[in-house]
Amino acid sequence: MTPNPRPSFTHWLKSGNPWVWMTAGAVSLSLVMVFGLLLIIAINGLAHFWPARVAKVVQERADGTHETLLGEFVDAETVTAARVRDSGGRVPPDATVVKRLLLKVGNRDLGDSDFRWVPEPEITTPDYPAEAVVIERSEWGNFYGFITGLSEHGKALDGANVWAELAPRLQRGHDLREQIAHIEKREIGSVNYQLEQLRLRERVLGKAGDTAGQQALLAPRAVLEARFAALSDTLAGLNSEIKRDGLLVTTVTGVERTIPIEKIVRLYRPNQMRWREKIAHYCVKLGEFVSDEPREANTEGGVFPAIFGTVLMVMVMSVLVTPFGVIAAVYLREYAKPGPITSAIRIAVNNLAGVPSVVYGVFGFGFFVYFLGGNIDRLFFADKLPAPTFGTPGLLWSALTLALLTVPVVIVATEEGLARIPRAIREGSLALGATKAETLWRTVLPMATPAMMTGLILAVARAAGEVAPLMMVGVVKLAPSLPLDGDFPYLHLDRKFMHLGFHIFDVGFQSPNVEAARPLVYATALLLVVIIMSLNLAAIQIRNRLREKYNAADH
Repeated sequence: MTPNPRPSFTHWLKSGNPWVWMTAGAVSLSLVMVFGLLLIIAINGLAHFWPARVAKVVQERADGTHETLLGEFVDAETVTAARVRDSGGRVPPDATVVKRLLLKVGNRDLGDSDFRWVPEPEITTPDYPAEAVVIERSEWGNFYGFITGLSEHGKALDGANVWAELAPRLQRGHDLREQIAHIEKREIGSVNYQLEQLRLRERVLGKAGDTAGQQALLAPRAVLEARFAALSDTLAGLNSEIKRDGLLVTTVTGVERTIPIEKIVRLYRPNQMRWREKIAHYCVKLGEFVSDEPREANTEGGVFPAIFGTVLMVMVMSVLVTPFGVIAAVYLREYAKPGPITSAIRIAVNNLAGVPSVVYGVFGFGFFVYFLGGNIDRLFFADKLPAPTFGTPGLLWSALTLALLTVPVVIVATEEGLARIPRAIREGSLALGATKAETLWRTVLPMATPAMMTGLILAVARAAGEVAPLMMVGVVKLAPSLPLDGDFPYLHLDRKFMHLGFHIFDVGFQSPNVEAARPLVYATALLLVVIIMSLNLAAIQIRNRLREKYNAADH
C-alpha cells in the first residue's frame, strides 16, 4: 500500500489556510492596537483625577543657589546630559543621560508657570509634610502651601479653630455660589429674554403705527423691569455676602496670601488621606468632570456643555439625515428606471462619501449660513436685523451640514437593505390587492428598518467625531448658554454650542498651559469614545430587535 505523499507548499498555499490565518492575525493585531490605544488614553486621562501626594523638595542648582519647591510629581522623562548642561542644570561628570521630573507647583499667581521640569540630580530626598494642602481655585489654578488662619471682612480671626470653622464656611461659600449662578443664568437670563421679546414686539408695533398696542406692552415691561431690579439687588447682596470670608495661607517659601473663600472650589490634604478618602475624592472629581462647566480657559472644571452639545447635535442630525437618506434610497431602488441618469446619481452618491469634511463645512457656511439663514432672517426675523438669528453659525446649520456629509452612508445602507427583500414578498402584497405605495409603506420599509439603522449607526459614528466642518458652522470654545432651556421655544436651534471634538482640539492645541491641558485632552478623548460607543450600542440594540421581529415574521 503506497502512503499518501506529503502535501507540497504550493498545495498548502492553494488550500487557502495561510490567508485565513493571515487575516485572523491582522484582525487580532488591529484589535490589540485599538484596545492598547484606548488603554493608554484611559490611564493618562483617568489618573489626572487621583489625589497625588504633595512632595517638598529642595532644588540645588549648579550655580550653588537652591530653592524649596512644593508640589506633585506628574511626569518624568530621560534626556541627554548635554541638554541639561546647556540649560544650566547640574549633571554628574560621567553621565550621558539625565532623568528629569515634572513637578506641578501650582501658585500660578505667584510665579511664571505652575509646572517645573527639574533634573533629578538637583533634587534632594523628597519630604511629604502632613499639613500640606491643595486648594483648587476658580481662578489661577491650584494653590500648594499651608493654612495659617481665617479672616472675616479682611481681619484675621484670633484664636480660631481653623479646621473646625473651615468646613461650614466652605459649604456656605459653595451654597452662595450656586445661588448666584442660578440667579445670573436662570432668573436674570429669563427676564432678559422676555424683555428682548417685548422690545421686538414694540418695534413691530411701532413700524405698523399701532400706538395702542405699544401702550399695552408698557405694563408687562414695567413688571419685568421691576423683577430685574429686584434680582439685581438680591445678586448684589449675595456678592457682598460671599466676599466675607477669607483663608490665610502661606507658601513653602514663606509668602503669605489670603484666598477668598468664594474662589475655593475644593480643599484637601492629600498626604493625610486614606485609600477610602482618595477613592471618594476620585469619584467626586470624575463626577465633576462630566457634570460641571469648564473654567480656567477650559483646562479645569468639567465638560458637561460639550457633552450636551455633542449628543444634541447628533440627535438633531439623525432626525434630519434619516428621512432624506431613506427617501433617496427608496426612489433609487423602487421607482427610478435603470439608465444613465440613475447610474450617474449612484456614482455621485458614492463620490460624496469621499469628499473631505472641511469642504462640507465651507459649503454649509456659504449656503446654509449666508444664503439660507440670511434669507430666513430677512423673511421672518426682519425686526431683529441687523443682529442675525439664523444668518449666523448655529446648531441647526451644524446638524444640516453633518446630515449632508453622512447622507450617502444612509442611502447606500438603506438601498442594500431594500435589495435584500425577496421579490416574492412584494408580488404577494400586490396580489392581495395592495397598491405599490401600500406595499412599500407597510411591508417593504418595515423589513428594511434594520438596514436603515445600520446606515444611521455609521452616520452617527462619523458625525460625532467630526470637527473641521463644525468649526465653520456653529461650534465655539465656550457657549454662554445651552441650546435647550426653559424659554420658548425651548430648543434654540439658532444658538452656538460646544462639542467634545472641538474641545479636544482647543484644549490640546490652543491652550496656553500645555502641561495642565494634556490630561484633560486624554480624559475628553476617552469620554468622546464612550459617548460614540454608547450611541452606537443603543442603535445596534434597536436594530437587533427589529431584525428579530421581522425574521420571526418571515418564519
